[in-house]
Amino acid sequence: MDTARKKELLMQYKERKIVGGVFLMKNALNGKTYLEATKDICASKSRFDFSKKTGLCAYNMIQDDWNASGPDFFSLEILEEYEKSDAQTMKEFETDIAALKALWAEKLSTGMGMDNLNEKDILALR
Repeated sequence: MDTARKKELLMQYKERKIVGGVFLMKNALNGKTYLEATKDICASKSRFDFSKKTGLCAYNMIQDDWNASGPDFFSLEILEEYEKSDAQTMKEFETDIAALKALWAEKLSTGMGMDNLNEKDILALR
């Protein structure tokens, strides 16, 4: 690969849209719900889909449930996407994603979003 092509690819990478967000992983067998935040929502969805196809869990927080129930009972639901603005630093973006997760955790734990959360699930949300 020549230098001009490398520079072009690097420029494309730097100019890409960065979209983070908050998502739920649900176990349909036992009703457990896990909240997660990410700086790259597309990568997290791809990771989850790959995990389901291979049967190998990529998320430590759900490993026990995954082993007990199997991957077919898990689903991923994107709750909210958040695009990084040009004016934001990566640190500011990460802080905003963490705040977004905290807002969703509060919303879900107070029953506004779901009513099947038990104390263990609420702890998993935080």
